[in-house]
Amino acid sequence: MTSNYTTQMNAARQRIVTPQMRDVLAVEPISEQVLLEKVAAGKIAIPANKNHKNLVAGAVGEGLRTKVNVNLGVSEDCCNLDLEMKKVENALALKTDAIMDLSTFGRTREFRRKVVETCPVMIGTVPVYDAVAKYKKDPTEISVDEFFQVVEEHAEDGVDFMTIHAGLTRVAVERIRKNMRLTHVVSRGGSVLLEWMEVNQAENPFYANFDRLLDLCVKYDITLSLGDGLRPGCLKDATDAPQIQELIILGELTKACWERDVQVMIEGPGHVPLNEIVANMQLEKKLCHGAPFYVLGPLVTDVAPGYDHITSAIGGAIAATYGADFLCYVTPAEHLRLPDLNDMKEGIIASRIAAHAADIAKGLPGAMDWDNQMSAARKNLDWSGMLDLAIDPEKARAYRESSKPLDEEVCTMCGDLCAVKRSKRVLEDK
Repeated sequence: MTSNYTTQMNAARQRIVTPQMRDVLAVEPISEQVLLEKVAAGKIAIPANKNHKNLVAGAVGEGLRTKVNVNLGVSEDCCNLDLEMKKVENALALKTDAIMDLSTFGRTREFRRKVVETCPVMIGTVPVYDAVAKYKKDPTEISVDEFFQVVEEHAEDGVDFMTIHAGLTRVAVERIRKNMRLTHVVSRGGSVLLEWMEVNQAENPFYANFDRLLDLCVKYDITLSLGDGLRPGCLKDATDAPQIQELIILGELTKACWERDVQVMIEGPGHVPLNEIVANMQLEKKLCHGAPFYVLGPLVTDVAPGYDHITSAIGGAIAATYGADFLCYVTPAEHLRLPDLNDMKEGIIASRIAAHAADIAKGLPGAMDWDNQMSAARKNLDWSGMLDLAIDPEKARAYRESSKPLDEEVCTMCGDLCAVKRSKRVLEDK
């Protein structure tokens, strides 16, 4: 059957229901017909590399549950592959929907292959990072062919989606020069390509060779996550000319992808004030033709290092309510260090809360069922049920055990004045 189509989008346009689509239909509140229509139109993406053999496919886009991604990977200063694999295991246990390997040092391909082999969820990477790790030379000296060699290695290894900063063109760079920013370029991939373009006086290699990139996407069924190399790195830079210029170019590249049956997600900001989040969602959906939107936060204040999982969850809940489809988690370690296992857990739980809150606000069928079950358990003072239903049962149990009430039906906040117990006795008990 796989010989009858090249990509998930190509299959949808032929009305072929793939095994990956059946995975999606098993867990999402969407009909087969609507899924086919939205994948064919580019409004839903199913990242599913042909070489990711143990993948249980998930989908990102309109009318689906908001997804959460976890970033991990080693750096030169923190290069413990065993710890990163432990993060992979924990992320899966904490019900992440996707994992991005952002390793920039060491045995990157060995680690990437192990992650793909281990993970049933979609896997993403940023090949530009790995090019720096692989060639061990000044990034400005990496050739176009070397960049594409790394992209193909990631494709061969089974990576489902790749962040490619193809919209950071010379035109976009001109917008930066004419509209100077407080924090300039904060994207790692974006800054590497910015310097490469400046030193080599050449166009972005991925933009100039976009058809070559699409050839690889078709060959392996790679979903492109078109990166926001010019995302705002502070509130002052939000929704500025460079960001919007890049978004316009990403919209044009989105059409080019769809002409080749290549699936696309658009990456978005960044640091954004609360009052600008809705406008950012509307701009992306309009300029990028309804493609799924993958947001990095957004962080709603710049002053909370150590608590950026909270600033991100606030922004992420609003963003997902008004159009974002995919939230990249942010941990308390953001801006400070590589996150540890506890940081990772805090980030995942915060992002899952934001995603779930948004699904309720959007009226996603069944989204509030979980909350109704929790409320029923609370009304019945069913502590075992409440703890089992908690988004983090381990933490909830630890709090409950740390302060035991005299009356086990209640908690130590209200004790004998428990409103739930008293009102239930008046209104229900015979």
